[in-house]
Amino acid sequence: MEDKAEPKGWHSRGYPPHFDSQDITQFLTFRLADSLPEEALLKIRKATHPESSRDEILDRGLGACWLRQDRIAQIIEQAFFAFDGTRYRLHAWTVMPNHVHVLISVLPGFQLGSIVGSWKRYTARQANKLLGRTGAFW
Repeated sequence: MEDKAEPKGWHSRGYPPHFDSQDITQFLTFRLADSLPEEALLKIRKATHPESSRDEILDRGLGACWLRQDRIAQIIEQAFFAFDGTRYRLHAWTVMPNHVHVLISVLPGFQLGSIVGSWKRYTARQANKLLGRTGAFW
């Protein structure tokens, strides 16, 4: 069960900062664990516009691209629908071969990190089970 909590505002855990608030609509991208090899990560770190560079590299479809499989993509989509209207408002989403984009508004009493963490934990377990594998998924 999600913890009902106040939004954190701007915060970071060593990667680009996130803004947790019910006052804005958020565009999120998260990716499969193998979608950016080390050389791609180095290129992104050196880029003038790292977000654009990251998006360009992700769109090349590197890695196993498990999300290309209909059964796996459906797990992701169903997870997005699960709490639409109760924890967040889902505005739009797309499932790419190696990453996803989601546009949501967090509802009062919930935190962005808890929502995304819940999606990632659930979908990783379900996808790994279907794929007959273990280990990092996202």
